[in-house]
Amino acid sequence: MAIKTLGKVSANLIKTLYDQNKVIFSIADVQKITRKNNREAADLLSELAKRKVISRLKAGKYLIIPQEIGAVEKYIGNWLVAAKSIANSPDYYIAFYTAMDYWGMVTHPITKIFVATPKRQISPKEMKNRLHFVFVNKKFVFGVNEEWIGKQEKVRISDVEKTILDGLFHPEYCGGITEIAGGIFMAREKINWQKILQCVKKYGKNVIAKRLGYILEILKIGDNRILYELKEYIKGRYDLFDPTLPAKKKAKNNWRLVDNISPEQIKKIISF
Repeated sequence: MAIKTLGKVSANLIKTLYDQNKVIFSIADVQKITRKNNREAADLLSELAKRKVISRLKAGKYLIIPQEIGAVEKYIGNWLVAAKSIANSPDYYIAFYTAMDYWGMVTHPITKIFVATPKRQISPKEMKNRLHFVFVNKKFVFGVNEEWIGKQEKVRISDVEKTILDGLFHPEYCGGITEIAGGIFMAREKINWQKILQCVKKYGKNVIAKRLGYILEILKIGDNRILYELKEYIKGRYDLFDPTLPAKKKAKNNWRLVDNISPEQIKKIISF
């Protein structure tokens, strides 16, 4: 649906909101532009939501769905802006699967937004199938930059290195270890190895270093120095390679990981 197929009032509303750079807007904005009373404005917004011109984010907050995209349910750009608007902490950041998608680390479209935040928060009911908040300790909020989404908006997104480490710590928010391994392989030319080693140290979680080292060893990425430094984190405890899957296999490796996903499965997913 293009703006030209809307009625005159609706088309003018959407155009004016775009001109004012208000992808996220309120009913008060609508009243000001259309000069309608509260009830009339609410009725107009209800009709536009039914026609999938806009989406209701939460009470009093709406989002324009870009009509030129085609399959609007799969459009991601404005939803990142919506996540920024809804997040209850300035220390939020776009993370996990969504950050992997932003950095070109997945091969299929991601339609759910994962947001890490040091303040506990649940998604508004209007966004429960679109937006997922993940609580993270404030000390793990690092490696985050503001990135442009379109021409007008910036949102906080974890950088490549932090995205990888977050995924290795919480594979459940990234589709599991095989997806993360595939993402590492696709991003291998972008990774700053010195930075990722520094981030591993800052994260302070041995299991992250072990999973990363084992994946790099399987994919033959990185050099011996990187693997040597990561092996310094191997301690007595055994951890699951992929905690999203049961420990059916009893095989163990020299990274002190339980091989519930075999190296062959990792290689297969990237056609290695």
